[in-house]
Amino acid sequence: MSNILEVNKVVKQYGDYVALNQVSLTVPKGSIYGLLGPNGAGKTSLIRIINQITLPDSGEIILDGEKLQPKHVQYIGYLPEERGLYNTMKVGEQCLYLAQMKGLSKAEAKKQLEYWFEKFEIQGWWNKKIQELSKGMAQKIQFVVCVLHKPKLLIFDEPFSGFDPVNATIIKEEILALREEGATIIFSTHRMESVEELCDHIALIHKSDKLIEGKLDDVKRQFKTNSFEVGILSDNAAGLMSAITQKFSVAPAHFKSLNNELKLEIQLGNATPNELLNILTQCGQVTHFVEKIPSVNDIFIQTVTQ
Repeated sequence: MSNILEVNKVVKQYGDYVALNQVSLTVPKGSIYGLLGPNGAGKTSLIRIINQITLPDSGEIILDGEKLQPKHVQYIGYLPEERGLYNTMKVGEQCLYLAQMKGLSKAEAKKQLEYWFEKFEIQGWWNKKIQELSKGMAQKIQFVVCVLHKPKLLIFDEPFSGFDPVNATIIKEEILALREEGATIIFSTHRMESVEELCDHIALIHKSDKLIEGKLDDVKRQFKTNSFEVGILSDNAAGLMSAITQKFSVAPAHFKSLNNELKLEIQLGNATPNELLNILTQCGQVTHFVEKIPSVNDIFIQTVTQ
């Protein structure tokens, strides 16, 4: 898989403050790429550089094989966290204006807007002013403006902010559909459950440095501890604990279940899951046996706090 975007040793400073310190990233074509990090990590600075809102102090950005140039603005769709619509303009008038700024003719812009307005069932908003819309309604308009010129690269910064669960689900489905149609998406959010649902690749930036990058499954493998969550019903809990603590590291587990079983987190070390399961089945009825895969939230917290 070739890369749509390459960030090569980018540095950005504001006075004495270093926002990005030799940051390099590669975003594969056709992927949903999670750009993660706590507040102040440098994510927004990088996004602004990719969008040519600001320039790097050093390093370079390669977009689809070419060094980033002003002409590339038409290949990028950007949904910022801080929305940028004009409150007193009518929705339709504003959308046409912004679409033409992205290189669409007025006729093509109107055609695309009719498609999206019908898809989102917002045809009645055309002559409303932005200030008449709720935050979620305005967010829908901004999403449409971001995607209607069919850019190669979409950058969504907290795209679900302001949406109720129903509309958040609609936007998630649209993001996945855009990926299926060939778009590449950079997705910046603090909602780790959305990263789990949507992202193929992730990078984590903290205090201006990139700490993690890779396919999500590969990153999770790096953070695995070879542990299993176990639930077991046993009449001899003391004997069970004696049998397993001789061979494994054991700690309490905290998963939900309908049974009143003994809940344990067991780290295998060099043993196999079958060896553990064999011991457990001799000591009682196994009701739960699941490998503990680290979540994106676990990885985020562990990496940032360390």
